[in-house]
Amino acid sequence: MVQIILYNLDIALEAIRRNKMRSLLTSLGIIFGVASVIAMLAIGRGAQEEVLSQMKLLGTNNVIVEPVIRQIDEEVSNSQAPSRERNKYSPGLMLSDLESIKEKIPQVQYATPEVIYETNFIRDGRLRSGKLVGVNQHYFNINNFTLAQGSGFNPIHIKNAERICIIGSDVKAKFFAGEDPIGKQIKAGNIWLTVVGVLEQKELTTENIQNLGIRNYNLDIFVPVTSALLRYKNRALVTEQEIQQAVAEQNNNNSDESSSTTSNNNYHQVDRLIVQVSDTEYSVPVADVIRRMLQRRHNAVVDFEVIVPELLLQQERRTQEIFNIVLSSIASISLIVGGIGIMNIMLASVVERYREIGVRRAVGAQKRDIQLQFLTEALAISISGGIIGIILGIAFSYLIEISAGIVTMVTLTSIFISFGVAMAIGVIFGYFPAQRAAEQDPVHALRHE
Repeated sequence: MVQIILYNLDIALEAIRRNKMRSLLTSLGIIFGVASVIAMLAIGRGAQEEVLSQMKLLGTNNVIVEPVIRQIDEEVSNSQAPSRERNKYSPGLMLSDLESIKEKIPQVQYATPEVIYETNFIRDGRLRSGKLVGVNQHYFNINNFTLAQGSGFNPIHIKNAERICIIGSDVKAKFFAGEDPIGKQIKAGNIWLTVVGVLEQKELTTENIQNLGIRNYNLDIFVPVTSALLRYKNRALVTEQEIQQAVAEQNNNNSDESSSTTSNNNYHQVDRLIVQVSDTEYSVPVADVIRRMLQRRHNAVVDFEVIVPELLLQQERRTQEIFNIVLSSIASISLIVGGIGIMNIMLASVVERYREIGVRRAVGAQKRDIQLQFLTEALAISISGGIIGIILGIAFSYLIEISAGIVTMVTLTSIFISFGVAMAIGVIFGYFPAQRAAEQDPVHALRHE
């Protein structure tokens, strides 16, 4: 059986060599079909990996609670009494909310607040604006940050609200170029902070920053959350300056009854709560519990938003799967067209080689031998076209990545699928011409001119 296959393969290759140009044109459909499938699947896989990398920045087993800054529109009118909804009081997101979440939900592994202030960093005559972020000791574990130098915060630092900080890699490059920053001081706002740690460079693209709404952590300085609230500003406390400002605004409103004011009051003590659950299967249930808990604590005022990155990831995956199916279906049309081209050329080849078929049948070849000969030839065209298509598909993927800036990823699965489909196309569309050749009457075949 092996000898028969090799013999028919030799005949098929000889026929291809005799008609090189025609064989190349026949295989073009398969070549570009396979290349298209590989390139399209590489684009889809690259997009999926990009989504996964973005979700890792947020943490797939994290639950994020962010405040909603309500726009308060007040119209001074004696005929309109304030609505009941407007009179509801909410303290906003507080550290106590975080403590309650950790205490009441056993699936919570770590939890941290974020308190963010825009300020200036100063050292040795160099000044740069940036964000001062108040966090606790679990923040860096939750966000997968690694310390390049020094150490992180500990419970004593948090309890004593110490004037220490951990700086991002870009802050080190700007203010401590060529020197060890550990133990040295940098001024953030009006307070000098002692550097106890330096974070490793966090690779972030512009797309990640824009799409996910995250910051460039390399530019930040991190301090204990208690230090941020005690030494900078605690929005949960009413200061004398704020009272005077409120009185002034009220007087201005009373002086002009037709005027209306819109104020953006951020009364939330913290800017974000990040809760990490022990397993991703708890993300959605814990998020639901947190939502109901905060609604009770905030007197049914919905001034917060609960975000579950795991749900976002599932939605993105579903979208990418549909995207991949559509792209693969479009690319597969080229393979079908290529198969039709193979069938047409093979049918024409059968007519041209009637005498050859008659001679083989006259010297003892069976119908099965003739059928195997033409089927082998169709399969050889498909396989050679598939190999060339794989090479072109990989090349197209890299060219797309370089020229369009799109992440592509060629996988062995896409190569095997496209090559297997190419072989199947060769067998399916080559079967009918091979069957037609095998059914020719040898007498009529020998007499054919």
